[in-house]
Amino acid sequence: MTEPDGYIRPLVDRSVLDALRSELDEDEGVWRAFVRNYIAHLPNRIEKLRLTLTTGDLDGALDAVLSLKTSSQMVGAERLAGLALDLERSLRDEDTYADPVRRLPQLAVAHLARIGQCAQQTGSLLRDYG
Repeated sequence: MTEPDGYIRPLVDRSVLDALRSELDEDEGVWRAFVRNYIAHLPNRIEKLRLTLTTGDLDGALDAVLSLKTSSQMVGAERLAGLALDLERSLRDEDTYADPVRRLPQLAVAHLARIGQCAQQTGSLLRDYG
C-alpha cells in the first residue's frame, strides 16, 4: 500500500475508533478499557522494538513491529501503523536477512526516533479522545 506523494497519514482515524465503539455495542467501559490498554502498552511495545533492533534480534524485531502495527491499526493510529509498516518492510529486506547484527542497529537509528515521537503524540490524542 503506497501513499501519494506528500500524503501524511492522520495520527488517529476517528472513524476507526467510532467503528470500534460500535462493534463493542457502545459499551463505553469495554471500549475505553481497550483504548486505555493500547495506550498503556505503547511504551513496552516501543521498548521491545528498541531492544530487539539494537541487539540484532531479527525475529524479535519482526514480532515487535508486527505487534505495534496491528494494535495501532485496531485503534486507528494510522500514522504510527504506517511508520511500523515502513520499518517492517525494511526488516524484510534481503540486506537485513543477510546481516541482521549490522543492519538492525542502522534501522533503529533510521526509524526509532520518529516512531517514539509518533507514539507519544498518538497516546496523547487518544487520551483526549476517550
